[in-house]
Amino acid sequence: MWAHFLTSFFAAAAFVILFNAPKKSLLQCGLVGMLGWVLYVSIREEIGEAPATLAASLLVGILCQLCAKFYRTPVIIFSVAGVIPLVPGGMAYNAMRLFVENRYDEALHTGAQTLMIAGAIAAGLVLSEVLNQMMRRPTAAV
Repeated sequence: MWAHFLTSFFAAAAFVILFNAPKKSLLQCGLVGMLGWVLYVSIREEIGEAPATLAASLLVGILCQLCAKFYRTPVIIFSVAGVIPLVPGGMAYNAMRLFVENRYDEALHTGAQTLMIAGAIAAGLVLSEVLNQMMRRPTAAV
């Protein structure tokens, strides 16, 4: 599990450097990415890859909102770095490789899985934004 902690932290932190984000956000972005990945790895076997990705990206989105508010930095700084460990890049590569090798059944299955995971990442981030807006907006008396 420590290998997951370290590699996901450094992956998220490296993208902060790559995208030329503020250096003061390096540690926070690394932690957000690490916590999202650890949640994903912890629950993937029980509930499946796409639902685990949804839960992890929701956690990343919530942590991004909190970090943005606390450190007075745009949310996008934390969210881009935070979802990097969750992005199914290797799976997308394998789907394209399977297409090139004319193994269409496997390629369609892998491609569909990749799209489900990518959609789960997007849905988790959107859901966290919706929850944030609901919490910030005062409720009207009915």
